[in-house]
Amino acid sequence: MTESDDVMGGEEVTEIVENQLAENNPPRVKETLMRLMLEGIEREEAIEYIACALCVELDDVVNNGSAFNLERYERHLDLLPEMPWANAP
Repeated sequence: MTESDDVMGGEEVTEIVENQLAENNPPRVKETLMRLMLEGIEREEAIEYIACALCVELDDVVNNGSAFNLERYERHLDLLPEMPWANAP
């Protein structure tokens, strides 16, 4: 998870995802976890996928001073396990 290394440690990002799941906020995170697990992806790996989608937003907030973009985050969650944004220039 190289994106998380740029923003913060992978464990910290995973903790944020776990908090989102516990609080069901945003609900799409839990929906995504369930969908990925139904597709046969182990929970830990699914959490890592979700963390990758979160890192896109965290990177934008930290490096560009942007507001967290919930709509884009949810779009990226919907694309998982594919991560087309990882290949963007």
